[in-house]
Amino acid sequence: MKRILPFLFVTAIVLAGCATVQSIIKSTFPYTATVVIPASSKSGTVISATSSATSIDQVFGNQNGTNYIKDVRITSAKLASSNPANTSLGMFKSVKLFVSSGNSGEIMVASRNDVQENIGPDLVLDIDNSRFLDSYVQGNSIRVRIEYVLRNATTADVSIRTSLSFTSSPKTQ
Repeated sequence: MKRILPFLFVTAIVLAGCATVQSIIKSTFPYTATVVIPASSKSGTVISATSSATSIDQVFGNQNGTNYIKDVRITSAKLASSNPANTSLGMFKSVKLFVSSGNSGEIMVASRNDVQENIGPDLVLDIDNSRFLDSYVQGNSIRVRIEYVLRNATTADVSIRTSLSFTSSPKTQ
């Protein structure tokens, strides 16, 4: 009897720890996409480009990962120039970022209206976390659309890597 009690105690801690770890792992998760800004884009007009986004679950083949979460909100949105490297994102006057998934329609999750000309290769966007995004991230694929106004025309195609981080709560079954 004396050996069973410590064994049950250790087992309870391990099981609680596994649930906690899973909750922590799924509480924040990123989606990334690369969007190409073509050199033919005109300055001063609203233009958009779209790309599919991937998550860590998709990379490792866990297609059911989003079934265990609820109350999904965006926590951060960032743009980074990837090709040519270190291209200043001051080329944008304004940027809006939208996500869509299957039949859920499209929703704006982040934007920036006052991009400074000398901002550098990274740009953090202002997020709109006033809504739950469960139906968007629980689909099979997320599409990211960037809507932008260029300050000046670009001389070459520019690849922009978008990183969206979401937070969630674990869904109890």
